[in-house]
Amino acid sequence: MSKQQEPKKPRRQKSKRLNLNKKDQWEKLLKEVSKEQVPIGVLRYITVNLTDGTSVDVDIEQMLADGEDPGLIEKLINAKLDALDDVITDVDFHISVDAVSKVIQPFTDDLLKNL
Repeated sequence: MSKQQEPKKPRRQKSKRLNLNKKDQWEKLLKEVSKEQVPIGVLRYITVNLTDGTSVDVDIEQMLADGEDPGLIEKLINAKLDALDDVITDVDFHISVDAVSKVIQPFTDDLLKNL
């Protein structure tokens, strides 16, 4: 007697995951995003550009590393920026790509796990 062969189940293809944890991909993504508000925990530093042409860097990353309260840092910086508003031309936010990827990557992984 011949054995009847069971129909083969179609092989499930391995999912092709997006590799979003590479630093250059995060940098590209961050450059494309409008940054109206930036969480203090992902900032490296801010550069305050003044009307007289000078610039002042505020090292947020170091303040956080020194154990300063993020909420207090944010309040102090906002108060200082408001007080000096008439002599500020603009403020540049320098973001830590590593900090952003650590915050966002778990959400991205969870969102894409079934693709």
